[in-house]
Amino acid sequence: MIGYAFCGSFCTHKRSIDELTHLKEKGYDILPIMSENVYNTSTRFGTSRDLISKVESITQNKVINSIVEAEPLGPKIHLDALVIAPCTGNTLAKMARGITDTAVTMAAKAHLRSDRPLIIALCSNDALSANLQNISILLERKNVYFVPLMQDDPKNKPHSLVCDFSLLEMTLNFALQGKQIQPLFK
Repeated sequence: MIGYAFCGSFCTHKRSIDELTHLKEKGYDILPIMSENVYNTSTRFGTSRDLISKVESITQNKVINSIVEAEPLGPKIHLDALVIAPCTGNTLAKMARGITDTAVTMAAKAHLRSDRPLIIALCSNDALSANLQNISILLERKNVYFVPLMQDDPKNKPHSLVCDFSLLEMTLNFALQGKQIQPLFK
């Protein structure tokens, strides 16, 4: 079973749902996780209720959406891997600094205690500025892997990086072998 967590990069949720669907069609058993903000926030990209319903329908599992529900991941509920897609710069910074104050950061912390792969599909407007140091911290951490990244709009958003969602499954497969897919930056 793999965990699949959503953070608040709401504009990328559709691409993440497409990859979640693809993984399910490939036969993966998936446990969905959402940050409290994603679980409770409706945006111009859709309602939280529709997102929860769609994710639960795809995975056939209830969404974990609190720190209390996420804490057993690792010691009691063993996941083969945990994917965070999308992972925001905020969540990335918290994980780099050991802050555990959301369902997703708790899931990551609990999961990493079991020395299993954590796959980060980063989507952040400040990845090449405020969060660049956090990327490097997590690149050095054991069992942490990144989906390859690219600038999505270098002219208008020069500090923004978005993962290549089409490489999520390949990144997962490499991570399960203990390898970081290359090249990391496109």
